[in-house]
Amino acid sequence: MKSLGFAVACVLLLGFASGCGPNGQDQAAAPTKIIGASLLTQSHVFYQDLVGALKAEAENHGFKLLIQYCEFDGAKQNDQLQTFVRQKVHAIVVSPQDSGAIAPAIAEAQGDGIPVFTVDIAAHNVAVLSHIASDNVQGGRLIGEYLAKLLDGKGRVAIVDHPETASVQERVRGFEEAIAQYPELAIVRKVPGGGQRDKAFRATRDLLEAQPDLNAIFGINDDSALGALAAVEERELQDRILIVGYDGTPEAEKAILAGGPFKADTVQYPKQIGKQAVEVIAAHFRGEEVPGQVYIPCGIVDAESLKAE
Repeated sequence: MKSLGFAVACVLLLGFASGCGPNGQDQAAAPTKIIGASLLTQSHVFYQDLVGALKAEAENHGFKLLIQYCEFDGAKQNDQLQTFVRQKVHAIVVSPQDSGAIAPAIAEAQGDGIPVFTVDIAAHNVAVLSHIASDNVQGGRLIGEYLAKLLDGKGRVAIVDHPETASVQERVRGFEEAIAQYPELAIVRKVPGGGQRDKAFRATRDLLEAQPDLNAIFGINDDSALGALAAVEERELQDRILIVGYDGTPEAEKAILAGGPFKADTVQYPKQIGKQAVEVIAAHFRGEEVPGQVYIPCGIVDAESLKAE
């Protein structure tokens, strides 16, 4: 009897030593995967929703997620990627502050055997394993077509831009493609707003001085559109200048419902982007081939559609 009890105890001890979980899986053979994420900002609702989805899906897969924010600082973002390399994370997710300048840091990580994935904003001059984002060309085209119809195909339009960022370049390209279909509609100026409300406000102030006959403004994100809105209202031009934006944040939707010059927004789906990003990374960890790009279609909201919700 004693020898039987001793044998059972040995079996139990061997089971614990091998790290077997409740489902009989060898936990030691499947260590937790660590993903480092360097994102553009934590102040924007888009990124807050994106991070929420990244966290939820990472938890579903049992991954550990290390999140950093560069807050529009390219040097800081490079440092964050280098830190992830030193930490020997299993994958890196990045939304580049500057799509071109980030290339050396991405190449360094990949040279150390760490796969890199971009979300929302693509990188230039370097190949990443997969890019997961909104279909920004399609989204830009949607809002361009909407604005053209509002203006009856005629007028002078300006863009509050942020040309350093690939996703913005894509949405501006789609917007320009739509406007180009109307011979009497012209894009007369692009001004740099940095994707930030205070900079967009100052840029629009100068724009309104230089272009007194302007009919409409496209803000490349909602902070740009809301900054432009503040400048238009300061000059009391809200009855003459239309504004369209890009993102579909609650504050932008509130401005659209107010019935002022802010008329419509391209809507992105950051939660889908975050979920898809982790699913692609999980597939890579399983040894599967993953797509080079995953694009999530955009939509449009205006006062009519918001009231119908």
